[in-house]
Amino acid sequence: MNISTRFAVAIHILTLIDSNKDGKSTSEWIAASVNTNPVVIRRITGMLHKAGLVDVRPGVAGAKLTRSSSAITLLDIYKAVNAVEEGSLFAVHEHPNPACPVGRNIAGAIIPVFTLAQTAMEDVLKGVTLDQIVGTLPALEQSQQADFK
Repeated sequence: MNISTRFAVAIHILTLIDSNKDGKSTSEWIAASVNTNPVVIRRITGMLHKAGLVDVRPGVAGAKLTRSSSAITLLDIYKAVNAVEEGSLFAVHEHPNPACPVGRNIAGAIIPVFTLAQTAMEDVLKGVTLDQIVGTLPALEQSQQADFK
């Protein structure tokens, strides 16, 4: 099972908003960069708003970050968009054969390892900020950003 693409799209959205501080980051504009429908952008932006990462107001074009990009971690974004259910990055198959010694005990053997792996991944995400992601992108002039349509 893959982590939902909402996570990557949410990072894309927030990176665009941060790089367009002086412009209006509308869902249509963001959708052109993500190459998706503005409805998808509005749905994910709504999740980011609910998590307190962006400010959006009905009837007002554009979204703004609610705090500096250095104060937003990838873990904040990951949790905001419910990339995976809490504690379930890895799933254990259902209904193994209880008559089989492996089937009866496999979940107890692998769930602790899965939990450690998810915790390690989340620790990495906690240590990376949106500002670090923005900093890895080539500098774009304002006029270049408008040209991706």
